Amino acid sequence: MGIRYEYDDAVVRCFLKQQKKLFSEPVAESCEEAEAFLEDCMAAVVDGAREVADYFEEAGIDVEDPDRVLEEDEVFDVGDGRYLIVEG
Repeated sequence: MGIRYEYDDAVVRCFLKQQKKLFSEPVAESCEEAEAFLEDCMAAVVDGAREVADYFEEAGIDVEDPDRVLEEDEVFDVGDGRYLIVEG
C-alpha cells in the first residue's frame, strides 16, 4: 500500500476547502496552518479507492458500508485520483 505522509499544494488546498466536512469549526485558515495540522495528525495520502479501503481495514476502522468508504467524513477526494484520510 502506498501511504504517504507528505502534503503537496493540491492536498493542502483540498483539506483547507473541505475541512468542515469533518470538523464543525475550521482547524486551519491558511495553507501553512492546514499543512501543520495534517502533519500533526499524520494524515495519510493514498492512491485510489482500493487503498482507502485497505487503509481502513489495516487500521481496524469499522465503516458502515465498505462499498461506500469514500463517503466517510475522514476521506477527502483530492481530485487527481488521490485521497486524503484525516482521522478526526
